Amino acid sequence: MNPIYDDVALLLLKLEAELRRLQLWQEEAPPAEALASKEPFCVDTLSLPQWLQFVFLPRMVELIEGARPLPTECGIAPIAEEYFRGGDYTAGELIQLLEEIDTRLQRG
Repeated sequence: MNPIYDDVALLLLKLEAELRRLQLWQEEAPPAEALASKEPFCVDTLSLPQWLQFVFLPRMVELIEGARPLPTECGIAPIAEEYFRGGDYTAGELIQLLEEIDTRLQRG
C-alpha cells in the first residue's frame, strides 16, 4: 500500500482525538439534509467541527480503505483559522494538525 494512506490514516486518528479533546465531537449525527449541503464545507448547514467529523473523516476513511486516489488539495487549515479566530477554543493544535493533513495530501 502507498505510504500516503498510512500517513493520512494516522493524521485522521489524531484529528478525531483532537476534536474529542476540545469537546467538539458529537455523539449524534446531524440530520441527513444538513449532510447533503452542496456548499463547500457545508457552511450553510454544519459547523466546521461537524463537517470534519461527519463529512471529511468518513470520506477520507472511505478513500483510504478503498485505496482510491486521495485529494491533492484540501485547504482546510485556512478555513479552520478563520472559523476559530476570536473564539472560545484554543484550537492551535487542531489547526496545526489540519495544516499537516493539507501538506501531506499536497505532497501525494
